Amino acid sequence: MEDKAPTVGQLSSGLAGEDPEAGIETMDIERIEKVYRKLDHRIIPAFWVLYFLCSAIRSNVGLSQTMNEAQHHDLEEVLHLTPKEVSTGLALFYVCYVIFDFPSNLIMTRLSPRVWMSRIVIGVGIIGSCMAAMKAAWSLYLLRLLLGIVIAGMWPGMAYYLTLFYPPSRTGKRIGQYFTAAQVSAAVVGLVSAGFQKMDGLGGLVGFQWMFLLYGLVGILVGFSLLWWLPDRPLPPGEVRDRTGWHKWIPQSKPALTGEDALIHYRDLTRVYHRSRWGVKDLWHVVIDWRLWPLLLMYFGVVGVGIGVQNYATVIIQSTNSKLTSIDLSLLTAPIWIMDLIAILLVTPFSDRFHHHRALFFSVPVCIQIAGLLLTTYGGSQANPWPRYGGLLMVGFGLGPTVPITMTWTNEIFQPRHGEVGVAAASALVSGLGNLGSILTTYALFTGWPADSKPGRKQYRKSTLVMVGILCLSILSAFAMTLLLKVVGNGSRTKQISSGSSTSEGEGVMMDGAAKRELQERGLGRLWWRRW
Repeated sequence: MEDKAPTVGQLSSGLAGEDPEAGIETMDIERIEKVYRKLDHRIIPAFWVLYFLCSAIRSNVGLSQTMNEAQHHDLEEVLHLTPKEVSTGLALFYVCYVIFDFPSNLIMTRLSPRVWMSRIVIGVGIIGSCMAAMKAAWSLYLLRLLLGIVIAGMWPGMAYYLTLFYPPSRTGKRIGQYFTAAQVSAAVVGLVSAGFQKMDGLGGLVGFQWMFLLYGLVGILVGFSLLWWLPDRPLPPGEVRDRTGWHKWIPQSKPALTGEDALIHYRDLTRVYHRSRWGVKDLWHVVIDWRLWPLLLMYFGVVGVGIGVQNYATVIIQSTNSKLTSIDLSLLTAPIWIMDLIAILLVTPFSDRFHHHRALFFSVPVCIQIAGLLLTTYGGSQANPWPRYGGLLMVGFGLGPTVPITMTWTNEIFQPRHGEVGVAAASALVSGLGNLGSILTTYALFTGWPADSKPGRKQYRKSTLVMVGILCLSILSAFAMTLLLKVVGNGSRTKQISSGSSTSEGEGVMMDGAAKRELQERGLGRLWWRRW
């Protein structure tokens, strides 16, 4: 079947009873909401599954450090690694992630986003499977480097992909919805790792090798399925999708919307249908935009703490109670990420409804993280260490909404100012350079800081205080951004034009129906019976 968008004639006459010049304002808002909910059913489950698997494959190294310790079949024993070598292997992933995030996201804007996302997941699955064959430190280093290269662009690419189908102010809840896959992954992987430990020795493989192998194989299958599952970018009226060259070898997926739904979407989000090819000059304007750097510092703090806790959760818990077994440690990591998931589902929908107050919805959870880290550092006693574990649960709750809110705020700020390349470049830079925080927490802290990892009541105290410090930096950056936006503003670099006007390339930015609605917050109106 030919993948063809509605024609201009259909656009003008397809919505009976509507004034073509009046545009989206004459449409029933409920009809628009139904279109976006239909997109949710197509996109969000696919993103959730791919993010679940990629998160599991990326973080399994953290769990493998304590799996089957009693049998001396944990990662360090099998590969004959020192704690410093493990930290180096963990950090090398983020080095490549930082370097390749930006170019990967830019390539996605020029190619098919659907195909590029599928390529990422297939690559992650292949590298994940190969990790079952690691024999020494060099193989850990090599595969972590390759994993960072192939997965680069996934997270910012997902945020960019959403802006092809949704207004930026409505992406926070949706980013939060599929971001819960990371939390479920962290919880489930911790629980399932207990089962993999029971497979220790089966077929000549130790428990963590079975874990790497099976997750990787499932990832490969899911990656290929995305070629049929995810829709490609929406087409302007009358345009036929290119099926020449390499495109003819790629399976076609069904259009995201057809018929009247496609017409409604076009009229509500006209800006995404009229994109111009960007050049180096456009990219440079994004890179030098001062708004990028507060967002980057916000992300630096929260993602650094998140990845640090994800990779070292079992190690931190073990430091609070040395009597816990490896299976106990795996099971106790799950509630941390369940708290994370709960916070995402509670906070991100409200942050969309009050999208002019992103800094507040970001900073309150960060304060909860700080309180949790201090409790983990100073709480409890030798006889009763459980308050320190309670601090980790608080950290998990506080972590939840902060990353989705940062990425959503990036979309909101850079799409109106710079268009499609603004979202792609800014989200990649925030995600990529922000992951320098992950390098800090995985390489320089905890087991990577020998003086701080000595057993005792003060074990890892300095590491957690460093994380408190970078979280304070995130809060300051969020409020600095709010203040500067009030003073300087966030106007488009080009003039805004109505979606009913004719435009030429570079002439202006579409002021479509969604953009007009974004000028005001929805607040609590129709909260329970109107879902976005």
